[in-house]
Amino acid sequence: MEILETAHLRMPRLGLGTWPMKGDDCTAAVISAIGMGYRHIDTAEMYGNEEAVGAGIAQSGVARGDIFLTTKVWNDKPKGDAIRRAFDASLQRLATPYVDLFLIHWPSPELDLPDAMRALAAIRAEGRAKAIGVSNFPPRLLQRAIDEGVGLACLQVEHHALLDQSRLRAICAANGMVLTSYSPLGKGNAPSDPVLQAIGRKHGVTAAQVALAWLMTMPGVSAVPKAASPARQAENMAALDVRLDADDLAAIAALPKDRRYVNPGMAPDWVNG
Repeated sequence: MEILETAHLRMPRLGLGTWPMKGDDCTAAVISAIGMGYRHIDTAEMYGNEEAVGAGIAQSGVARGDIFLTTKVWNDKPKGDAIRRAFDASLQRLATPYVDLFLIHWPSPELDLPDAMRALAAIRAEGRAKAIGVSNFPPRLLQRAIDEGVGLACLQVEHHALLDQSRLRAICAANGMVLTSYSPLGKGNAPSDPVLQAIGRKHGVTAAQVALAWLMTMPGVSAVPKAASPARQAENMAALDVRLDADDLAAIAALPKDRRYVNPGMAPDWVNG
């Protein structure tokens, strides 16, 4: 598995997204993915599956130190003390003494950004999160968070062949951060795109594999597609071996890049500003 490495983290480039899996199905998916070679698992407090993810890791037979585990705190904790309490609860549910990456899941207008950044930095200093970051922060807010100077390692956002995130990628690149793409298949819409399907036929692969391979061409970008079945997990992993040529990349670049499928429930200026 290819590894992205920065001053702040070492992250397997392809991971397993676990939203909205729950319970035994989620545990089984985690065990299957790890057995297949996945070493990057993504969860969150809001997903309601941290116990199941932790059980899957524990039952996988792979040492905890060989797994890159991400979790996130929900945006109803806008201040540092609440973030720290939520993090403690996440560790208990995951049954692990640390996570590899801890993110603020969504911003909110009530977010006390300096206090939240101090809380993240303190958790990292205690060794209970190896790296810290944010998710779903728009460009201006991301830059403000970076300017707090705590050494953010990662931004996680919706990102796929139908949604341009070049502004955020540029900010991440300038600050030594990884951009992790969630919903990298556009909530299932990207694989139905005729252009991606045609490229897939050309290479003898699926359109979903083309969409993931496109993300893998980008420096500093990782992806966490959700995949419950072993067959889909294997399909996603095989995308790492797909090599797109210049014509493919040009065709994908020409696709509409304004298709946002995750509704944050916020005003457009908060999302895009």
